[in-house]
Amino acid sequence: MTTPPDDFLPFALPDLGHEEAAAVLECLQSGWLTSGPVSRQFEQEFAAYLGGDVHAIAVNSATAGLHLALEALGIGPGDEVIVPTMTFTATAEVVRYLGADAVIVDVDPHTLCVQPEAIAAAITPNTRAVIPVHYGGLACDIDAIVAIARRHDLRVIEDAAHAFPTTLRGRLVGTLDSDATVFSFYANKTMTTGEGGMVVCRDADIARRVRVMRLHGISEDAFDRFVSRRPAWFYQVIAPGFKYNLTDIAAAIGRAQLRKIEGFLARRQQMARRYTECLADLPLTLPPDAPAGSQHAWHLYPVRLTADAPLERDRLIEQLSEQGIGTSVHYIPLHRQPYWRDRYQLRPEQFPHAEASYHAQLTLPLYTAMADAGQARVIATLTELLC
Repeated sequence: MTTPPDDFLPFALPDLGHEEAAAVLECLQSGWLTSGPVSRQFEQEFAAYLGGDVHAIAVNSATAGLHLALEALGIGPGDEVIVPTMTFTATAEVVRYLGADAVIVDVDPHTLCVQPEAIAAAITPNTRAVIPVHYGGLACDIDAIVAIARRHDLRVIEDAAHAFPTTLRGRLVGTLDSDATVFSFYANKTMTTGEGGMVVCRDADIARRVRVMRLHGISEDAFDRFVSRRPAWFYQVIAPGFKYNLTDIAAAIGRAQLRKIEGFLARRQQMARRYTECLADLPLTLPPDAPAGSQHAWHLYPVRLTADAPLERDRLIEQLSEQGIGTSVHYIPLHRQPYWRDRYQLRPEQFPHAEASYHAQLTLPLYTAMADAGQARVIATLTELLC
């Protein structure tokens, strides 16, 4: 096996600078490290960026956020929640945390987002909610999904782990008409806190429940108790909550990253355009841009080999790695993962679009810290291997 060269180009890398370092140092010097004033400022600034009169609740991962949102909406044993197969397992596993069942459906062959028609066909008397995924940073058709959900009295939670700052018909994801939206700030996302996420909603009751349950089910905010100048030792546990709060150290990074998000977006858009222009003549199906009036966040740039490509997907990934270029696959569909396959007796033929994509797909490096020369190397290497 060939050893990757020293100048290996990773699939993803966070874009961190002196602003993040200074923010963390200030947090350390303040003496307040866990959830406190910086976390609250991060929530306020994130909500202000989105606009639309939303509540924003910081959590330690998007997985935690999805779990909290489902719990706040009352999902439990005997319920069914529809999720797409082309996603990370977290989207579905949170359903099982609550004793409910995930109903896994196929995706659109062009966008790889969940199809509204597939959702409609999967609804049963036990269906309580839908978790559509904005795949790769492209918004799925939330308007159509919400319309279906409302006709059947279902709740909608957007998995927006890839989708900040994505827009749909001029509206930012996070301000659309779902019940809740969950963002991820994992290290490879469009902005990062290292680990972290944000639950966004308009409903004050949902927001209140998420806040209580993210920190042990305690009725009063821990930060308010600890900074009070009056004795404030008393609290009440009103539910068996979780330990899902975001630390101030992580929030400090998030605040610095949020201030850079417009520049990050512009850079990602520039890189996506370059890929699309330079790879157009290769035997690849390239990802679609957002339609007019909408905005792609370009968290991912997934390509699919066409039938006339000289290499199969796995061999291409190996060859790129040998040339010092990292890639990934988004995703091994849920219906191929042993737990989901066996629990629900899923078969590949039930998911023709996801199956076709999986066998041909790989995701190219696209991150704001990558220099133009690095992207040029990816393009040149792909051209050499596929021509």
